[in-house]
Amino acid sequence: MSDTGAGRVVVEQHGAVLRIGLNRPEKRNAADRALLHELAAAYTRLERDDTVGVGVVHAEGDHFTAGLDLADVGPSLATGTIDYRSEDEIDPWGLSGPERTKPVVVAVHGTCLTLGIELILAADVAVAADSSSFGQIEVSRGILPFGGATARLPAAVGWGNAMRWMLTGDRFDAAEALRIGLVQEVVPDGTELSAATAIAERIAAQAPLAVQAVLRSARAGRRAAEAPVLAGLQPALAALAASADAAEGARAFQDRRDPVWTGR
Repeated sequence: MSDTGAGRVVVEQHGAVLRIGLNRPEKRNAADRALLHELAAAYTRLERDDTVGVGVVHAEGDHFTAGLDLADVGPSLATGTIDYRSEDEIDPWGLSGPERTKPVVVAVHGTCLTLGIELILAADVAVAADSSSFGQIEVSRGILPFGGATARLPAAVGWGNAMRWMLTGDRFDAAEALRIGLVQEVVPDGTELSAATAIAERIAAQAPLAVQAVLRSARAGRRAAEAPVLAGLQPALAALAASADAAEGARAFQDRRDPVWTGR
């Protein structure tokens, strides 16, 4: 598969490193169905292409991602599922399907909301630009995180840190992301991609079978702990998405006002 750059996701090979770039800058890289499908295809290329060993996920434009494009994907939430890959493709969020065996490093800049944080949690190493900001803001829309954060964020950053940010929907900066362990390095703005690529190149220089064995072993325990949480996400999402509060959250977002919750 040749490098691609015309769609929602830009894929470029640099030696043994495959750069995967979110490419919808006019919408702050909000993920519609097309972007989700193309991202799954890019991860699948990473997994199956023997000439690459490590992926680097980054974003074009001023922001990493504003999360889901609710205008495009919102109607699917009530079913509890979003169809964005075929059964044999790699899920970038690692919720189902074939397991990814090659490492992924994420380079974040600008705004990183909801599924962007969950993309970090599903990856292996993350680098953030100084001015990056983060938010797991689903509660302010009347729904819950459904890309793995409820299982993975407490494990990654500790219970209190995870609840502080998931239950309030507040934004936090790169320094806080580093403090709690969501990202592993904070670098000057504009250098995040080169820093992430340098880490990826160091990983790619190691013995491929050993790198994959480390990932496989490290993930074995995590999968067992995550399984019951992830299994309950789709029904929980469907119930919340059908609530009056979820509808109010969507309206309030569109109207640029504070929502009025009713608990129904």
